[in-house]
Amino acid sequence: MTSGHGRSGAGEDFGATPADDTRDRPGPWPPAVDRPPVQPPPIAPAPPAGVAHGTPEPARPTVAPPRTTWSPPPQPGPSEDAPAAPVAAAVPGVPTYGGPGTSGAAYPPLPGSGGPPPVGPPPGGPGGIWPGAAHPVPVRAPRPLGLLGWVAVLAIGALLVVTGVQAYQIHRLTDRLADTDRRLVAGQEDSQARLDGLEARAKTLESEVGAAFDPEVIAAAALPSVFRVRAGRFTGSAFAVGESTAGGTNLFTNFHVVEGVWDDGDREVFLERTDQRFPATIVEVDKDNDIAQLRTTGKFTGLTAAPGEVKPGQQIVVVGAPLGLEDSVTTGVVSAFREAKGGDPAAIQFDAPINPGNSGGPVVNGERQVVGIATAKARDAEGIGLAVPIGTACEAFDIC
Repeated sequence: MTSGHGRSGAGEDFGATPADDTRDRPGPWPPAVDRPPVQPPPIAPAPPAGVAHGTPEPARPTVAPPRTTWSPPPQPGPSEDAPAAPVAAAVPGVPTYGGPGTSGAAYPPLPGSGGPPPVGPPPGGPGGIWPGAAHPVPVRAPRPLGLLGWVAVLAIGALLVVTGVQAYQIHRLTDRLADTDRRLVAGQEDSQARLDGLEARAKTLESEVGAAFDPEVIAAAALPSVFRVRAGRFTGSAFAVGESTAGGTNLFTNFHVVEGVWDDGDREVFLERTDQRFPATIVEVDKDNDIAQLRTTGKFTGLTAAPGEVKPGQQIVVVGAPLGLEDSVTTGVVSAFREAKGGDPAAIQFDAPINPGNSGGPVVNGERQVVGIATAKARDAEGIGLAVPIGTACEAFDIC
């Protein structure tokens, strides 16, 4: 059988048997139903220059607006009662965009659409943009550094170098200053230690010099305080002791020197030195220890009494007026200290030469302190002189 549907002049009969019509449709056509006319496929614009004919242009990335839901348009399913949809033939060089059941390429799903992409090309052809899609942002190429940029980079680099060098120099300087401080402190400590040592040595030398026996120095210090005493027809020696007061100066001598004047009831004696003569008064006497206290209105420098006892071997100087010869000086050592015994008072034995007229004169040690009062010498013997300890005199008379 032939069908009445055909194309005049085409030479092709569309009234083929049902076995031949099953090539281009999914199922058999229902009887007594006319086939819809075939629509020509859309013609896409020519590809741009440089794209080979027949090569699909890569799809441009587009961003579609978010869509909450998507549902495909209702399409009738295949059935025996409805004719199949026509299939458009593919045009060489033109990409096809088909829906279900087509063999054409499809656009990738739109991000955030939640469903398959729309069917068909975007408006304006393959190079167009879907409505609501974000336009691509062009990426700018980095601008090359100009002259000012390179100058700035070099300046920053130079500044970093200078800063580093200065930091290193400051660190070195700080270390050097700290080292200098340490050396100064060490030097000061060493200098202080040496100074302390020198001071100690100086004190030791002073003590040694003071302890050194120098008769000249001792005599020069004692002579201004020593006088010749004239008591009637007798002469002897006396010396000032202690500090002068408003009433005058106190002196020590032996009682036997002024004994004649005291026994006569007289109290006046005279102190002589060179061409000077000073009247003095006998204030008090100690006959047992052979000591007498005198006082004169004149002011003279008094000698200092030694605080301790003498020791054997200690060097001494005896000052007096032996045989009336004033300002005489002899030297010697302490031979012994004789304790009081058998009614005899305590006495200092020494070997310095003395003679009549030395009685009442001071016996002075190396420190220019009075240790005793010269009193007597042994008869028919040499180098045995005796003196009353100064402690005994200071206990009897409170004038030292």
